[in-house]
Amino acid sequence: MINNKDLKIRGMTLAEVMVAVAIFAIIMMAVGTFSANIFSYNSSISSSFSAAQNSQTILRTMLKELREIAPGANGAYPLVRTGSTTLSFFSDVNNDTKTEQITYSLIGTTLYRAVINPTGSPPTYPIANQSTTTLITNVMNGNALPSFQYYDTNYTGTSSPLVQPVSAYAVRLIKINQQIDVDPIHSPLPILYSVQASLRNLKTNL
Repeated sequence: MINNKDLKIRGMTLAEVMVAVAIFAIIMMAVGTFSANIFSYNSSISSSFSAAQNSQTILRTMLKELREIAPGANGAYPLVRTGSTTLSFFSDVNNDTKTEQITYSLIGTTLYRAVINPTGSPPTYPIANQSTTTLITNVMNGNALPSFQYYDTNYTGTSSPLVQPVSAYAVRLIKINQQIDVDPIHSPLPILYSVQASLRNLKTNL
């Protein structure tokens, strides 16, 4: 016969319950943190991919405009300004037989495009007619990487760029550098986009 008094039926003590709850909480926190990290990483990758596509499209447009530079409607030289963060020139970007003044400027971490249409007779380019749009954000070139670099007729493919200040009359090829970092804290690493445009209408030996 089994003596009921010998049966020891016991539940969990309060201490054991608290330990179990603590372990469960730690597991849930770990799962939550892992899920958040995965979401953040996927978001960064997606943003970087979109930025890459956008940057490549913009650079192709810039190349097309540069390759078709021409004198201004007022007779001005095709290149207006050749700075390390600002490039200004004339080009017929809307195919209306009139050259617009195009200016690309990196201000802080944002690349802007400004367009001035000629007006009047004789034609002028009033700043009041300027239209500015934002092209690329999160440009992390820093002081060591100029957005625009310039080369003369002596360019061989490995030559050093002209030293600032650059004379617009000496330029025959322009290199554009844009280093994009959508999320400096997380992966992926910054991506550098570099393209170069030979100035057809100024072409000599390039």
